[in-house]
Amino acid sequence: MKASIFCLPSVGSRAEIEAGMAATRPELYQRMLRELTELVKLADDLGYDSVSFTEHHFHIEGFEVSNNPVLLDLYFAMQTKRIRVGQLGIVLPAANPIRVAEDIAMLDHMTGGRACAGFARGYQRRWVDVMAQQTHGVSGTLPHQHDAIDQANREAFEENWQIIKKCWTEEMLTFKGKYWKIPAGATPWDLETTVKYGKGVENGMLTSVGVVPKPLQKPYPPVFLPFASSPGSIRWAAQEGVTAILPPMHEAYASPLYDLYAEVSGKPRGQGTGLLRDVIIADTDEEAMALWEDSGRFSGKAWFEPFGFRRGLMDPVTKNFATAKESIDLGYALVGTVDTVTRALEANMKRQPVDWLFCYTYNALVPHGKLMKSTEALWTKVLPNFM
Repeated sequence: MKASIFCLPSVGSRAEIEAGMAATRPELYQRMLRELTELVKLADDLGYDSVSFTEHHFHIEGFEVSNNPVLLDLYFAMQTKRIRVGQLGIVLPAANPIRVAEDIAMLDHMTGGRACAGFARGYQRRWVDVMAQQTHGVSGTLPHQHDAIDQANREAFEENWQIIKKCWTEEMLTFKGKYWKIPAGATPWDLETTVKYGKGVENGMLTSVGVVPKPLQKPYPPVFLPFASSPGSIRWAAQEGVTAILPPMHEAYASPLYDLYAEVSGKPRGQGTGLLRDVIIADTDEEAMALWEDSGRFSGKAWFEPFGFRRGLMDPVTKNFATAKESIDLGYALVGTVDTVTRALEANMKRQPVDWLFCYTYNALVPHGKLMKSTEALWTKVLPNFM
């Protein structure tokens, strides 16, 4: 099993976020960059496979201040030696797919082939509706939402992925879809230099374009789908050879998704999938639980649960949710001492072995020194039992 660091990243401690408008304070953003630099360097030295960042905009509250994950990728890659860098993920319905393909290909070259790619559909209407208006006019869509808005979002996501894949693998690009046409229409292009040294012109008219550079990795960098929790998303990932990262879910919901990925991909059950888990290791279970209360549980209640992310943890029979202790015992969170976290990860692996563990790190919300210690303990004392 491979392990990866997942950074939101947060700007500000719980107290600083509760004071209001934390993300507007430059000193907090600077502190975030300094502390994450130390964390990523530690992960690089230890042997973690990769680090990834989200894409969100307008997050004045302080959660997930990560408006350009590719730029963060490059920033940290330039300060490390071997760790891979990626996104979980770029929100494709709000993006220009050609720019995305170009940016990740450039990142791959600039890092010597250390780029990963991750794509998401986008669930926050505050920013997706604004940022997507000049591309597709699609909207954000909540988890478990199944309506016309959700359908348009999925169509735009899948069309953009097809364009990105063609950008990376085909010398010259043409495309005709619902949202994009390449070329856009009758485009005069009679430049003699293109006729001599390039391609894509016939009788003075543009017939195709060449997207460059191509990625250094062939056919392209590894691709991941974060928060994969619906049959539609799992089916898409399995069809496309994309690693699906499942968030904490009740077994009644998770098990059919593993079955579906295996059925569609033709791979053994669990292969091609990964877990996303909160990770906090401390000297005592009580200390770890207190740290989790101010980080994962705080941001969960304040930020993620209102969007419906907790619904997948509800017991479909009793309609109850696991307590904090039950969540740890079941492996929904890796919080506690080394022994407690080892048992929690064993509970996950007993239900379903997977290829990947993506570790929610909660920078800033967990004091930096304790986060560094936790990250080292996971790699040196827990993960050797699973590799």
